[in-house]
Amino acid sequence: MRGTLFIVAAPSGAGKSSLVRAVLARDPAISLSVSFTSRAPRPGEIDGVHYHFVSAQAFEGMVAADDFFEHALVHGDYKGTARQSVQPQLAQGRDVLLEIDWQGAQQVRAKMPDAVGIFILPPSLPELERRLRSRGQDSEEVIVRRLAAARGEMQHCREFDYIVVNEVFDRAVDDLLAIFTASRLRRDVQLARNGALLDTLLGGRG
Repeated sequence: MRGTLFIVAAPSGAGKSSLVRAVLARDPAISLSVSFTSRAPRPGEIDGVHYHFVSAQAFEGMVAADDFFEHALVHGDYKGTARQSVQPQLAQGRDVLLEIDWQGAQQVRAKMPDAVGIFILPPSLPELERRLRSRGQDSEEVIVRRLAAARGEMQHCREFDYIVVNEVFDRAVDDLLAIFTASRLRRDVQLARNGALLDTLLGGRG
């Protein structure tokens, strides 16, 4: 039984990374795929934990070698998910979560239509701006660029299976956990994971 691939996307500042950390702490059945990026680490970020930080030249070399499951140029920097970070875990029956942008999500869904897509929205544009500024990590130029891009990014929320509004953090965490649970209870997943039980209960007609 293959694991389920979950995709979580959001505009910058919507709280995606904080939500992902919280749900992973409460749901040990999911593994986070650590993405590669060509941007410099932000304060507190650790190579191999938050991202695999590589140069743009190294990233382009990986693209040429077809090492990526998905990749995109986002806000001037490359981001991507390496194949070896996803496919082996799914093959072993483990659920994997991708924390990526909508461009990467489109690439993944084209290859794996059964992936479960979740889009995180902020409660308002003023709140999105407040969150971006409160991080204290980006220049004014970067913040303005991210706000302008966010409007276009949020238009793609309709391409996802689920939409979670991150207004109250704890409620949004609960919503994400509910999506994970519901996805695991789908008929096809349950039939595959509990074949022996169904054979016993249904007399071999599962």
